[in-house]
Amino acid sequence: MELTHFSLIYPNEAALEAHYSSKDRPNISDFVTEELGLASVFNLKNGALSEFFTMDPAVIKYRTETFNDILNNPGLIKTLNSLLPILGDILELRRLENDSGDTNDYLSSLTEIELYISSVDTLDDGLNAVRSGLRGEAFIKLCDYISELAESDYYSELNERLCELTKRVREIKSVTVGVNLDAQLRPAEAGVLSINPEAFRSGDVLEKILRLNFKDDEYTCIASLVPFGKKESENQKAALSRAFNTAINDVYKSSLRSWKKIIQQYVLEKTDFLLGLVPEIEFLIKGVRLMQALEAKGCSLCTPEIAPIGDCAFRARGLYNPQVALKITGSSVTNDIDFDENARIYVLSGPNRGGKSVITCAIGIAQAMMQLGMPVPAEEAVISPADAIFTHFPTGADDTIDKGRLGEECARLCEIFEQVTEHSLVLLDESLSSTGSYEASYIAAEVLSGFSVAGCRTLFSTHLHELAAIIPEINEKTANEGGKPIDTLVAGMNEGQRSFKIYRAKPDGKSYARDIADKFGLSYDSIMSKIAKNKK
Repeated sequence: MELTHFSLIYPNEAALEAHYSSKDRPNISDFVTEELGLASVFNLKNGALSEFFTMDPAVIKYRTETFNDILNNPGLIKTLNSLLPILGDILELRRLENDSGDTNDYLSSLTEIELYISSVDTLDDGLNAVRSGLRGEAFIKLCDYISELAESDYYSELNERLCELTKRVREIKSVTVGVNLDAQLRPAEAGVLSINPEAFRSGDVLEKILRLNFKDDEYTCIASLVPFGKKESENQKAALSRAFNTAINDVYKSSLRSWKKIIQQYVLEKTDFLLGLVPEIEFLIKGVRLMQALEAKGCSLCTPEIAPIGDCAFRARGLYNPQVALKITGSSVTNDIDFDENARIYVLSGPNRGGKSVITCAIGIAQAMMQLGMPVPAEEAVISPADAIFTHFPTGADDTIDKGRLGEECARLCEIFEQVTEHSLVLLDESLSSTGSYEASYIAAEVLSGFSVAGCRTLFSTHLHELAAIIPEINEKTANEGGKPIDTLVAGMNEGQRSFKIYRAKPDGKSYARDIADKFGLSYDSIMSKIAKNKK
């Protein structure tokens, strides 16, 4: 069995090629993953999270099985956590390798093959321990291959050769050097007399004479040992190092060079594919850590039903924002969201800090996690893949010098319209808040009209309550262009308290203000009561 194109997150070579050719790769940028907060949650060191998104239902299903295997077999995550630093050390050796042919290079190769054998042994032990519990194609295939490799005669012979050479190399503790001097008693030539299995020790002439054991105590010097390089120039130290390396290289030349060839053949033909799994393993580990943290908090996770991309579906029951869930004490407020034939676009309004931004991000995170092949933060969900996710959130990196704040916001919206399709997901949070209510409402109406005609799933979270009054007018205008319907959502209040529940209803800006006024004792009745008391 050969695994030349094996992947833990792509089911076959065709899927892998389609991904890297961008055929099945959605437009979900690093900027969007940062806006949604996912980039910091994963914090990947060996790649960007944006590289892992897919639109291919077969890839999503394959990854779902892979994630489930890790979640259902605790020993598997332990194995992957042990394997990752070993592979990282191999990559670092590769990065530092100079292929100079000297002793250091050969010894680095020796270390590399030790690490490879350690990685194979780690995988073999770990995968076989959970073999009966594996259900996904990825880990079953990897387990079978690693078992076959570890049981092969070639691998057994490699281990024997490694032990033999390691023993010989690790036994080298010192070198006996012969030095010829010139007429001024300066070193003129030097050569290695022997490579020794024992280290030299400090001593002095008087001690050796008194003990009379010159022949039986050949590793005790007649003077104190001096640290290598002390009081020497860099050139002198380099020259001495070259002399030692050359001597050792001459002694082990044939065996070390043949070993190098064995290493190259083994690495390239047998286990080099493991290095290609490093970004995938890190991605899987970070994804599982997120899921485990949510489960530990008692939060629901569900495997979503993948609807066809043409359905543009997003239906979620019990949806929540996982970032908020992990930060708060107690349980999170959940909501139900449906993008359906009666509303492809929503305008969400409500009180400040009433949960508008939280649910906006929650929708984007659920879509993104589904397209990473992960379960989503909801009780149940039906979601179509999106060909892109676009966000328009408040940002501190505004290009206000040339455009001004409003100009920067409008420029970002224009960039979205240049790329958006009916299969995209667009999330806008407090957009156009940099200008007055009249101007913002007018521009917002134009923007909503554009998204309606584009047909994309859109959530527009806004402080502009008056937008609700003109939505029927927008729907009527865009219907002639085949536009998708727009509806409204509201963030609820309950006796002046924010409920963080989202309802499909018409907004009533006055009711929000009335609840807040009552809460802080500033309603007309409350004020009149205070004034009456003051008059008494």
